[in-house]
Amino acid sequence: MPATAPDPADDRSPDSADDRSPDSAAGAPAPAPAPAPAVGPVTRALPAPVPLATGPRTVIRALTPGDGAEFTAGARASTGLHRPWLFPPRTDRAYEEYADRLIEDPARAGLLVLERASGRIAGFININNIVAGAFRGGALGYGAFAHAAGRGLMGEGLSLVLRYAFGPLGLHRLEANVQPGNTASIALVRRAGFRLEGFSPDFLHIDGAWRDHERWAITSDMLPPDGRAEVRRA
Repeated sequence: MPATAPDPADDRSPDSADDRSPDSAAGAPAPAPAPAPAVGPVTRALPAPVPLATGPRTVIRALTPGDGAEFTAGARASTGLHRPWLFPPRTDRAYEEYADRLIEDPARAGLLVLERASGRIAGFININNIVAGAFRGGALGYGAFAHAAGRGLMGEGLSLVLRYAFGPLGLHRLEANVQPGNTASIALVRRAGFRLEGFSPDFLHIDGAWRDHERWAITSDMLPPDGRAEVRRA
C-alpha cells in the first residue's frame, strides 16, 4: 500500500487566522483571510523504468503497475502455452494484486524480459523467497509469452537475470523448481547452467493438487563471464 501524507488542511501554522496578533483589538473580528488562488490538478510524469541489464536482443527491468495492460494481454494470448504449469494474472485486478506483492515485498523481485528492438514484453522472471545473511539465495519463477516462445529471448533474459542477481543484488544461489513434465522449462535452466540437485515430491500446490518438482540450482561461481551483457550497478 502507498504511504499516506498528512492532510495539509489539518496542519495549523502560527500564522493561521485562529491565532490573534498583539495588534488585534480585544473582541474585534479577525480579518477574513484572502481567498486562495485556484490551482488545477498537478500531473507528474512517472519516470521511465530503468533497464537493469542489457543484452544483444533483450533488456530486463523491474515490473511496474503500468505494465498491467500489456502483461495481461500477453498472458491471455499464452494460455495454451502456460497451462497446466503456470497461471499468471490475466485480468486487471489479478495483475494489480500480483504486482503489489512483487513490488511491496522486499523478499521478491519482479522482473520483465523485453525484446530490445521493439520494447515488447517477451516474458517475466521473478526472484522469490530472497534470503540474505549466510544463505544469500532465492527461488525463480518465470514464463514466456507466446509471441516470444522458441526465439531464444527468454534464454538471454535468464542470463541477464543471473548476472543481475549475482552482481548488484549480491545473491549467491538461485533455485528453479520445475515439474518433471515441463520439458521446455527444464531445457531453459539446463542451458543456463543450472544443475539438477534433487526431486521433491508434493512440493507445490498447483491447479488443485500437490505437484512433484525437480530442483535445479545455480551458484555465482558456476556462472561464466559474458562480455556481451551490460549490468547496471546498484
